[in-house]
Amino acid sequence: MLFLEYPKCTTCKKAKKWLDENGFEYTDRDIKNDNPTFEELRDWYTKSGLTLKKFFNTSGMIYRSMELKDKLPTMSEEEQLQLLASDGMLVKRPIVVNGDIVLTGFKAELWAEKLRNR
Repeated sequence: MLFLEYPKCTTCKKAKKWLDENGFEYTDRDIKNDNPTFEELRDWYTKSGLTLKKFFNTSGMIYRSMELKDKLPTMSEEEQLQLLASDGMLVKRPIVVNGDIVLTGFKAELWAEKLRNR
């Protein structure tokens, strides 16, 4: 299992604590220092069944300063994925990738449902 986080993020800290308390083994990756690649993001997006917008950190400063709320609807999937791959701080976090399961953000109930069946 891969766990992508920004170490200063409080939601990421809660998610990591939850994984540890529930006995999950994972590889930890700092999303700012080791940004997901275009290929990784495309693969995760395809597997997740989520909208591409769910991969954007919509509450982040970069998202707001770039006015992406207005720009994303006019961008192609490829352009959005390239943008996400350009800066880890644009990417929603935490992200868990476990085989074909990809979860963005942290909701303990959803994580328990999706990850315990593995």
